[in-house]
Amino acid sequence: MAVPKKRTSKTRKNLRKANWKAKASIEAKKALSIAKMVLNSLSKEMTELDSISE
Repeated sequence: MAVPKKRTSKTRKNLRKANWKAKASIEAKKALSIAKMVLNSLSKEMTELDSISE
């Protein structure tokens, strides 16, 4: 099993953590955007179906 030879500095650790959090934030924004788009298109389809059936 691989073992690090020296301790990782606080700066390097914080940079890696910040990078990971930034990527996670971007993915969360994408997921929320897609969810909003799906909900919006579903509501539009439902109103179109209601108007067609009447």
